[in-house]
Amino acid sequence: MKTKANKISCGLGSGFISRHPVLANIGIICIIAILGIYVVYVAIALFTKHGQSEELPGVEGKTYTEAVNILHKRGFKVDIRDSLYREDVKPGRVIEQFPKANSIVKPGRKIFLYINAVHPREVVIDNNGSPNELAMKGESFRSAMAKLDELGFKNVRVVKVLGSTDRVVKVSANGKPVRKIQKVPVSASIVLEVSDGRLGAVKDSLQNEELMRYYQENPEIYQTDESTGVEDPGNTPSEIEEEEEQTNTSYLE
Repeated sequence: MKTKANKISCGLGSGFISRHPVLANIGIICIIAILGIYVVYVAIALFTKHGQSEELPGVEGKTYTEAVNILHKRGFKVDIRDSLYREDVKPGRVIEQFPKANSIVKPGRKIFLYINAVHPREVVIDNNGSPNELAMKGESFRSAMAKLDELGFKNVRVVKVLGSTDRVVKVSANGKPVRKIQKVPVSASIVLEVSDGRLGAVKDSLQNEELMRYYQENPEIYQTDESTGVEDPGNTPSEIEEEEEQTNTSYLE
């Protein structure tokens, strides 16, 4: 009886597939898709540790070795993202971590650490030209300030010196002139000497002062005509010579 019943069920199944092949194929595809989605969901849950979380310990201010040991004991991975330099933090200490301390994260997550460098980063202020030339000489004030800020210099002092245009005269780092292609630590104290554009006005002022002094020493040259009130500069040396020649000629006649 069982064998006969099985044959009947198989006959019904095969008969349905033979009568409705399209519907049968669609049903098979749906079953396979559902099974595939379930397998993927289970795999992702196992890989990402879905539903599991852990509080991240804080390691900022600790040495690199201490921070790595603490994170590894808790099952976290460590990645040194970058080395920065700060004068207020001891070298080799963790400046920043990501994610932040006390964050809720997945177990085994990678933690990024930023370490304070032993020595400050060094950069080239001006890499165009000969090493014997002064760095940034002749550049505009605005361009020089933008470049220094972009390179990471924080301690910059501007000193105005007498000149005709607002151009850079000299750049000094920690009291020493900086030359082209020279490396300078970003923590250095920078002094930027820039022309103030007053050279032309100063020259005019000195010329006027010289003329005034000459007038005071030789007042007879600038005589005033009382009838007109106009200054009479007097006879020039050439006019005086002409008058003397006319006098000599008339005497001879």
